[in-house]
Amino acid sequence: MLSLCSLIYAQQPYVGKATTDCDNIGISNSNSVLGYSCNGLIRNCRAYLIFRSQPPFNTVVSISTLLNSDPSHLSQINAVPESATFESNKLVIVPVNCSCSGQYYQANTSYVIQHDNTHFVIANNTFQGLSTCQALKEQNRILTKNLYTGTRITVPLRCACPTKNQSDVNLHYLLSYVVTWRDTISGISARFGADTGRTLEANRLSEQAPTIYPFTTVLVPLQNLPSNTQTIEPPPPPSSPPPPSPSPNSSSNESSKKNWIYVIAGILAGIALTLIFGTIIFFVIFCRSKKEPESIIVPEVVEERERPLNNKLDEESQDFLDSMSSIAQSLEVYNFKELQSATDNFSPSCLIKGSVYRGTINGDFAAIKKMNGDVSKEINLLNKINHSSLIRLSGICFNDGNWYLVYEFADNGPLSDWIYDNKNEGEVLNWAQRIQIAFDVATGLNYLHSFTSPPHVHQDINSSNILLDSDFRAKIANFALARSTEGKEGEFALTRHIVGTKGFMAPEYLENGLVSTKLDVYAFGVLMLEILTGKEAAALNGEENMYLSDALDAVLKDGQENLRHFVDHSMQGNYPSELAIIVITMTESCLKKNPTHRPAMDEIVQSLSTILNASLTWELSNTVSR
Repeated sequence: MLSLCSLIYAQQPYVGKATTDCDNIGISNSNSVLGYSCNGLIRNCRAYLIFRSQPPFNTVVSISTLLNSDPSHLSQINAVPESATFESNKLVIVPVNCSCSGQYYQANTSYVIQHDNTHFVIANNTFQGLSTCQALKEQNRILTKNLYTGTRITVPLRCACPTKNQSDVNLHYLLSYVVTWRDTISGISARFGADTGRTLEANRLSEQAPTIYPFTTVLVPLQNLPSNTQTIEPPPPPSSPPPPSPSPNSSSNESSKKNWIYVIAGILAGIALTLIFGTIIFFVIFCRSKKEPESIIVPEVVEERERPLNNKLDEESQDFLDSMSSIAQSLEVYNFKELQSATDNFSPSCLIKGSVYRGTINGDFAAIKKMNGDVSKEINLLNKINHSSLIRLSGICFNDGNWYLVYEFADNGPLSDWIYDNKNEGEVLNWAQRIQIAFDVATGLNYLHSFTSPPHVHQDINSSNILLDSDFRAKIANFALARSTEGKEGEFALTRHIVGTKGFMAPEYLENGLVSTKLDVYAFGVLMLEILTGKEAAALNGEENMYLSDALDAVLKDGQENLRHFVDHSMQGNYPSELAIIVITMTESCLKKNPTHRPAMDEIVQSLSTILNASLTWELSNTVSR
C-alpha cells in the first residue's frame, strides 16, 4: 500500500544527461530515459508536445504525420489552416494521445529510416529529443547491428498524464517541452503560464539544482489548454525613448539664448577634440612610417599579424561557446580557477607529457590538455562519439586565448610505455592482454568508421595515442587530426601538407595524399607489429621505401622456425604459436600496399574476437597446467 501511494503521488524524474549514453539501455528507471513512468490517475489522456518547425517538417501535414497527430486538431490549437506552413524554428503545439505501454507513458508514431540515420540522430535531430536513443532501442529489438535505409521503426514519444497531486490542484494537462539553449525552468513556466514551483516539482528538480539541458524534455503542468499565443517569441525589449525636448517658453528669451549658446559651445568643443585626436593619430602614423630600423619594424609586423588572429580566435571561441547547445548537455564548462586548483596551478610535478597535466577534480583524477587555435571540430567530434574504447571528453575551459580539454584519466598511461619504452620494468604485457588491447583499438576504430555519420578517420593511430586504463583496456586518444571522409568511396585528395606519425602513414597517403578509412587500417597493422614485436615502427621499417608487409614474408613462409625471432622476446616464448601465426597473417593483410586489398575494421573486429576468446582459453589452460 505504501508503495502504491508513493507511485500515485510521485512526479516524473528529469532525464538529464542520460540521453547521451546511447549504448546503455540498462540505465536505472529513476532517470526516465526509457519514458515517463505510468503513475497518473488515468492510463490514457490527451497530452501536448512542443515541436520546432524545421524543413521538411514545417507544415501542418508533415508535422502531424511525423508525430502521429490529427492535423485538424493541430491546426486548430495553433490557430492556422491545415494547409499552413510554419516559419523555421516556430514553436508548434502538437496534441497526441498518451497512454501507458508497460511501465511507461508514450505516444507512438512510426518512422522510416533514412540514409546515415543512427538511433541518436533519429531521437535528437529528427524528433528533437521527444524520444531517446535508449527508448528507440528498447522499443525496436532490431537484430542487426546497423540501421538499414527503408526500415520502418516505432518511435515512442515522451508524454505523461497528470498524477493525483497534480489533479488535486487543478493541473489537468502535461506539456512535453523540448529544452533548447539558454532555456530555464522559470522562463519555460512563464511562457506557458505555469507555476515555476509546480514545474520544478513535476520534474523532480529543485531551486538549488534547476539545471536543464538541450534536447531533453521537461513536463510543464497546465491548468488550461496551451494556446498559440504562448508559442510566440517575446518581442525584444524596447529601446530607451529619447529624452523629452524642452517645452518652448516664449516668455523667457534669455533662457532660449542660453540653450543656443550651450549647443554652439558643444559643437565647437566636439570639432576641437576631433582635430586634436586627428592630429595625434596623423603624427603617430607619420612618425612610424618614417622609421626604418628593423628593430622597430619587426615588432610592428608581429603585432599586425597577431592582433587580427587573436581577435578572430576570441570571436570564434565565443561564437563556439555561444552555440554549444548540443555540447552543453554532456560537457562540463569549467572555470579556469578550478583547473588551476586541480593541477596546483599547472605545476611541473603534474605534467604528464607535452601539454597534458594530471589534475584532481572532485576527488577523481583527470587529464587536462592545454591547446590553442581552433579546436571546435575536435570538441564536436568527441562530444558526439560514445564508445568505451574512445577516450571520453568530460569538460572544457577557455581562458586567455587557450583551450583546456578535460579527459577521463587512463591510470596506466600510453601503450608505448608498456611495449618498448621499458618504463615499467618487471611488468610485461602477456599474450591475452596484448590481444585484448588490439581488440579494443579495433572496436574503437570500427565505431569511428561505421557508426559515426559521416564516417571519421582518426589519422594518427600509434602506440602513444593508445591509453590504458587500470584494467589495461585500451582507449584511443588524440583526435586532433581526425576528419570526416568525403567523396567517392570515402576517399579524397589532401590539399594540405601531410601530417601524422612517421612509420604509421600508409603508402597512398604519403605518395598521393589520399585519405580513407583504410588509412587507419594500415596504421592499425603497424600498431599490431609493435604489440607483437616490442619494437618501434621506425625500427620495423628498415630501409627507406620498404613495405612492412615484406618484413612478414619470412615469418609466414616458415612460421615455427622464425616465430621466436619475431614475437617480443620479453614474453619468453609464453604465447600460443598457432594463434600468433593467425594474428601475423591478419596484420600482413592490414599492411597491403593497395588500400582496397586491406580488410575493413569490422572484419578485423570479428577475427580478433575469435582470437581473443581462443587466447583467453589458452591462458586459462596454461595457468592450470602450471
